Order: sequence, then structure tokens, then C-alpha cells
Amino acid sequence: MRDIVEIGLGKTAQRGYHLDDIAIVPTRRTRDVDDVSTNWQLDAYRFGIPCVAHPSDATMSPANAVALGRLGGLGILNVEGLWTRYEDPSKLLAELAHAAREGDDDNMTGRLQQLYAAEPIKPELIAERVREMRDLAAKSGGGVTVAVRVSPQHTLALAPVILDSGVDLLVIQGTIVSAEHVSTVDEPLNLKEFIADLDLPVIVGGCTNYQTALHLMRTGAAGVIVGIGADHLSTTDTVLGIRVPMATAIADAAAARRDYLDETGGRYVHLIADGDLHTSGDIAKALGCGADAVMLGAPLSLAEGAPGGGLWWHPSASHPKLPRGSIGFTAEPMGTLEEVLFGPATDPDGLLNLFGGLKRAMAKCGYRDLKEFQKVGLMLDRP
Repeated sequence: MRDIVEIGLGKTAQRGYHLDDIAIVPTRRTRDVDDVSTNWQLDAYRFGIPCVAHPSDATMSPANAVALGRLGGLGILNVEGLWTRYEDPSKLLAELAHAAREGDDDNMTGRLQQLYAAEPIKPELIAERVREMRDLAAKSGGGVTVAVRVSPQHTLALAPVILDSGVDLLVIQGTIVSAEHVSTVDEPLNLKEFIADLDLPVIVGGCTNYQTALHLMRTGAAGVIVGIGADHLSTTDTVLGIRVPMATAIADAAAARRDYLDETGGRYVHLIADGDLHTSGDIAKALGCGADAVMLGAPLSLAEGAPGGGLWWHPSASHPKLPRGSIGFTAEPMGTLEEVLFGPATDPDGLLNLFGGLKRAMAKCGYRDLKEFQKVGLMLDRP
């Protein structure tokens, strides 16, 4: 039964819960951590950990995307970012990080906007970056899934070059994505028709409720992103007034997945949680709510060698007219990418060894794999 609250005469609101509001409840069984598997599979592509990179230039260059793939995750390059606007944006990123470190951080958002506005997206660079990712993946022995992100607004224009470049997986992501975008100005993207014409899996999102998740599943998407990527540097709440508690959003989308599974006679759509994820405990709770994987942004900026040099910003933070996200340091780099994902951890707060922490949470609760772990008991322990 829904927890509906009357906020005034004639207006009610559904009560929602953040990941911080819930706790995992262990069962009667525990399990050896070495017997726990964090493998998952989306379409034909298998991954060792349920980690999908948020496609921000702060953390994902072609090399970093492949590095995450080698470690078992899914790296995603933003084809509307700096890497497809500049031949070598690394110097620009270093200058941005240096300015922030030296305290010369007046109007950092304006600087970020200038970087993105100074050069257009270059189709030839999209092809070059995908080719670069494929070459790096081949040198590492293969087995790395090459994926890129495009916004719904630019999908039709950029799709030909993206598809011709030979990506394995396409991510269509915006702050909020619906299957029924209405416009009297431009021809809207018909997701169902677009996806039906493709021979590669597509992930779409974000969404925040049952109805939108179900509609996105009906487009034929292989995965749906749940959430708006909110964290301490996101300003979507203050700019748009949109804030959706992640625990409730994931659980509602999981209900839509269950109903869609019945509706189609067995077609399973993966849910990728995006937002309110900072520690290994947050990851465990998101999966316990029903997610199949998590989309990490700021946590990956803690890795040495991140393109932003420790800076973090959302793709929407560089919007030319309405930026929705601050730019700043999450913390000093704390270790290599492998240490962030697998440890060893020297920090007791769950910022390192993210997926080692997940495995231990699964083991403490007695579950063998991620599908089983979605059944874990939850408890509300905060008012």
C-alpha cells in the first residue's frame, strides 16, 4: 500500500525513500566471500562487476573507458564531450584542475561552458575515438565492450557515424528520458522505432517512476537507467525542483520490470541505478532494491589518472543555458582504479574496494549472485 501524504487541501504526495533511509537485513545464512559472484550479463556482453561508468569527461577518456572494461566494468565515452570536440583535451582538463587546486575557481561553471562551446562535436573524432577504444581493447587481449553515450536530442544526427564506427553498445541518456517526447518544433526521437532498426543493444534513461520505466522497456531497450545522477554536486533539485529518492525509484522500476517480464513472456530488462551512490554500502543497497548494476561517477574520480585530475562534474553541468551541476573536487585521488574497485582499502568509509565491499555484503547475507541478492530483506531505520 502506497504511503500517501496530504500536503495541503487538494494535493497529496507519495512518500519516497533515499538509500540512506534503508538498511540491509541479513538472513539466517552466511556464505564464504570466495563463493560469491558479482558477474552479470547484458544481452551478449558479460561483465565481472555491476559497474557502469557515468559518461562524464571528468572520469571517462577512451583509455579510462577501456581500463574499466579490463577490470570487469562497462566504460562509456560521451560522444558529445570534450574528447569528440578536441584532438587532445587532456591539456585543457589539466588546466581546469590546476585552476581549481590553486584556488582560482571563480566561475568554474563558466569556464566549463566555454570549453564545450568553443568547439563543435566533430563526427570524424567520434569515429577516431571509437577506433582508439577498439585498438586499446585489442591490445589488452579483447573482452572489453565498447560503448558510447549520446543525448536524445542528438541521437538522430549522430547515430549514423556512431553506428558506422562499430560500437558494441549504445547509451541514450538525458536527465529525464521518456518514450513519448512531444514537440511542435522538432521531429522527436521515436525510441521504439529507432531501437527496432538497430542490431545492437541500447540502454536508455534516466527515469524515475514505474510508468516511465515500463514505457522505456516497451521500446525494446536492453537496459534502463533509473535516477538522474544526483549527488552532492548535482543541482537538478535546485534548478528544476526534481528530486527522486533512489530507493523508491529503483523499487518502482523493479516492479515495472517484473510486470514487463510477465507481459512479454520472459523478456528481462536490466536496471542501472544512477544517483545517490557514494560507497560500497550504497551500491549494495541499490542492488538490494532491485537494480542489476550501478552507474558510478564521482566515486571513479577518486582514481589516480582520472582525466579530470580529481575534479568531478555531470555532463549537464556544461549546458550552455541552464547548467545543472557544480564542478569541484570530490577528494584527493585515493588509489588506482583497481584499488577503488577492488582494494586493498586504506579508508574505512567505503570509498575504496567498492565491489569487494559488495561481495562481502552479499556473503554476510548468504547470497551467491546478484539475482539472488535482489531478494535481500530491507528495513527502514530512519524517520
